[in-house]
Amino acid sequence: MKARWLKKLIRICLVSLPLLTASAWVDAKVDPELRAYLKDAISSSSSFGDRFDAEVWLVDMNARMSRFIPDKEFRIEFLKSVHHAATDQNLPPEMVLALIHVESAFKPYALSHAGAQGYMQVMPFWRNEIGRPDDNLMEMQTNLKYGCAILAHYLKREKGNWIRALARYNGSLGKTWYPERVMNKWQRHWFVRQISFRR
Repeated sequence: MKARWLKKLIRICLVSLPLLTASAWVDAKVDPELRAYLKDAISSSSSFGDRFDAEVWLVDMNARMSRFIPDKEFRIEFLKSVHHAATDQNLPPEMVLALIHVESAFKPYALSHAGAQGYMQVMPFWRNEIGRPDDNLMEMQTNLKYGCAILAHYLKREKGNWIRALARYNGSLGKTWYPERVMNKWQRHWFVRQISFRR
């Protein structure tokens, strides 16, 4: 009796899984530009632009992040990796932190019901789409590179419109609930006021 019930449940899950991720999957399959952008982004990298700014940012974010990642050494490594992956794609690192806050609550091995993996909840099909099937999406730097490249592409595609870019990232284009959640986390936890020191 239990075996039949379990088989039925698995069948239901397999049938409904494509429906849960349909808009993101369709968007990815018909978008060769995103595939090329992601492939290029995974292959290239850069480092912190300005050491002083990076250190100020790390000190500030370290204090904010302490409630989510208790291990200080890992916390600094994580923040450096986020800053690197975000700035490599010309994204504000604070917005990437807000997205991670919503997507995985900073859990490195987060796995969604749809199969999205890691901090930025990247779907595994992206590895095959860009010809890197052996990439480990649970590995921090890999996950951040993929996620930031995808977000940057959508932001460019939407001509800087964060609401639409975030909705695309989530596969909910046309709805605002997801972008609102990310923006709320950004404003409440990760916003950094830019200070000008003009003479």
